[in-house]
Formats: sequence, C-alpha cells, structure tokens
Amino acid sequence: MEENIIEIFSSIQGEGKYVGCRQVFVRFEGCNLSCRYCDTENLPGTHAMCRVESEAGSRRFEDWKNPMPLEQVSRIIGEMLHALPHQAVSFTGGEPLLHAEFIRAVAQGIDGSIFLETNGTLYEPLERVISHVDIISMDIKFPSVVGAELWEAHRKFLGIARRKDLYVKAVVSEETQSEEFRQAVGLLEETAPEALLVIQPVTPYGGCKAASPQKILDCQAYALQRLKDVRVIPQTHKMIGQM
Repeated sequence: MEENIIEIFSSIQGEGKYVGCRQVFVRFEGCNLSCRYCDTENLPGTHAMCRVESEAGSRRFEDWKNPMPLEQVSRIIGEMLHALPHQAVSFTGGEPLLHAEFIRAVAQGIDGSIFLETNGTLYEPLERVISHVDIISMDIKFPSVVGAELWEAHRKFLGIARRKDLYVKAVVSEETQSEEFRQAVGLLEETAPEALLVIQPVTPYGGCKAASPQKILDCQAYALQRLKDVRVIPQTHKMIGQM
C-alpha cells in the first residue's frame, strides 16, 4: 500500500479546539471540493516528491519520492512521536478521507492519537475508518464558498462523527450569508448539539474578504442561543509563522 503525500512534519495545531498542541502532520494530495479560500496546492499527481522534516520541529526538510510506502510513512511518524511528545497525529490535506484505507493501516502501526481534519462530506469513508480515529475536526462548507449545497452529506457525516471527540469549524468571511450560517447552526443543533462549534474568521485568500468584527460577534451571539459551546478562534499558526 502506498500514497502520494505532500509533506510530513511536526508543528503546532493552529486551528480549533486543540490550538497550540504539538502534532505530527501528514498532508495528502487531492480534495473532492474546491473552496475559494483554500491555500493548499493539493492537486493529485502534482507532487513527485514528499517533503519530510528531517527532525521533529527542525523546519529542515528532505525530499522523499512519491508514492510513499505504508511502512515508510509509519516509520517516519513513529520516529517523530518518539523524539518529542505529541498530542496527536493529524491527517490533513486536501481531503484525507480520500485515503481512508491508508489512514486506517497507518493508525494500526503507530502509537498515538489519530486526529482527522476533514471537510465533513465523505461519510462512507469515515464509517470505514472511524474505529481508528480519536479526534475529528470537521468543517461545515457554506454554499457561498463551494458553489453547492452539502447539508445532507454534512448531516450523515455528523451522525457518524459524533461518536468521537468531535468539533465543527465554520469559516466566516464577508461573503458568508446569514441564512447559510443559521442553517449550519440548526444542522448542528439537530444532529450533534454537544459538539463544540468554532467560528473561524477567514484568512483572506483567493478573493475571500475578512468578515467585520461585528459580523463575527453577531454569528457567535446567534449560535450561543442554540449551542452549548461556541468559540471564535482564527488561524493562529498564520499569525506566528508556523506551518
């Protein structure tokens, strides 16, 4: 078993519930969506080499040939976990659930918590890997960003993901419509009301503009009337120059 991987490195989780925690990141190629604010070049087949950090936290990288064999990826992750305590191993992308079988195989070969960063649409692959996942960071994707309504896919995904330590991110920009934000809150209230909702002010990119401070406060005020835990957390790793 082998996969094309963009990079493997040790850094600080910059978003969501576990912001500030040290994690090993494994970034896969490919995504089933195209979000306007995405800043990751993840097209399949465009990475002949995988950037692998030579030592956990060193910010020095070596190029390893893609596709990466399962045993090689597991060994690299294991060495980083051994070199320095990490809160979890984060599988990200792109969309990591396009590689669910590979993630499941890696998870069986390493000693660490498995953290999944996902766009929350691929519920069938999630079902196949859920028993090996500890933490799920799920995005709710607004129609204004992806050009399509994904509510039903999100509903099915939440029904599975709520079995684990789940939190949900909603990236809010100037373009975010009040009705789509309210629909997202309603979906979470109905399907996984115990989950943390993180309102993430967009980091402007690809034409998306930052939401006003008032808009962010209004979104949180609305959500707090319906959900137990609603926090505003930006992309902190961008602020401090971390990967």
